[in-house]
Amino acid sequence: MTKKANVFYFIPYTFWLLLFVAAPLILIVYQSFFNVDGQFTLGNYQTYFQSGTYLRMTLNSFWYAFLITIFTLFISYPTAYLLSKTKHKQLWLLLIILPTWINLLLKAYAFIGIFSANGTVNDFLSFVGIGRQQILFTDLSFLVVATYIQIPFMILPIFNALEEMNPSFIRASRDLGANSFETFKRVVFPLTLNGVKSGVQAVFIPSLSLFMLTRLIGGNRVITLGTAIEQHFLVTQNWGMGSTIGVVLIIAMILIMLFTGEKKKKGAVRK
Repeated sequence: MTKKANVFYFIPYTFWLLLFVAAPLILIVYQSFFNVDGQFTLGNYQTYFQSGTYLRMTLNSFWYAFLITIFTLFISYPTAYLLSKTKHKQLWLLLIILPTWINLLLKAYAFIGIFSANGTVNDFLSFVGIGRQQILFTDLSFLVVATYIQIPFMILPIFNALEEMNPSFIRASRDLGANSFETFKRVVFPLTLNGVKSGVQAVFIPSLSLFMLTRLIGGNRVITLGTAIEQHFLVTQNWGMGSTIGVVLIIAMILIMLFTGEKKKKGAVRK
């Protein structure tokens, strides 16, 4: 009876995976082998790998995703560390998570108002005598907004890793004469590295395919593969080429997950 109940509960999960994960992936791969006229071809992949434009878009996507991840990590790790030491950590954590409940489009339009020519930032710059600057539709504004949006997804796994860390390791490090920097370098950071890797996955992978922020905040000056996919599906109607770029992105995301995933140590002693 128990085994039958387990199988019964497993059916909805399997159905969800097949319908919303496996089926879309199969359709994207299938569509990538057809041109704009609906004819079977390998030309989409040939065009992608031989086109300097698409290769530059790929490099741009990885470069901007790398910058967003680095900026997010530099802000999130100290924040998560200080958060783990505060008294009302759950309340502060809730305040950090709260912006994720707001729709991405609403946050983007809010930053348009903040960075616009008559926005809050330019009002402050004018007040201090610097004068109004072109902030919106620049690489800087795009990186700032993307980093702000991704910060909670980096903080959470690092905070959880810090919370799970045994405090006795830190005390032992101090008893052995290590200072605060050495303790962080040799004890704290290595023990929370899995949380950092999870945060990198949660930030880097979505950042590869950003397209809404590149249009609204970057003003299409920031061109990524996500932008190209949007253009092929909604403008040129070349679904085959758009699917080809999607397949390349999926493969890149899988490789990143394998690279940043937790590796089991070989030769572990069995009890």
